[in-house]
Amino acid sequence: MALDIGDKRVGVAVSDEYENIAQPLLVFNRAGNEKDLAQIRQLIEKNNVKYLIIGKPINMDGSVGARAKKTEQFYNYIRKRIDIDSEMFDERFTTVLAQQVLLEGDVSRAKRKQVVDKLAAQQILYTYLEKKKKGTDNGR
Repeated sequence: MALDIGDKRVGVAVSDEYENIAQPLLVFNRAGNEKDLAQIRQLIEKNNVKYLIIGKPINMDGSVGARAKKTEQFYNYIRKRIDIDSEMFDERFTTVLAQQVLLEGDVSRAKRKQVVDKLAAQQILYTYLEKKKKGTDNGR
């Protein structure tokens, strides 16, 4: 399962058990660390998740900015409270790619806002799975 964590929303995507397909699952609104953690825990249990990928929003120049630091803090919060193998994964371009797909599909601005986060999570998971298959650096 992959998470695209923002200030207001979290996009969620899952793969099949063979790690061939990354599919968008849902978006939930942030409601504080404890409630967000409960939502993530529930999704892990419901979807029988074995591994968790958290998108790390690294700047285009490779530096780590404020958004990445906030995401890393929340990732560490999750890791201490949920017993699951996990890692952070470079998510550069995922939201841009998700927006591009929606624009090409002529999706309205209001609808784009509703789905872009789960499509970004799908892109994070897809990229992670592809790099894993190829045995390349996973962006850590």
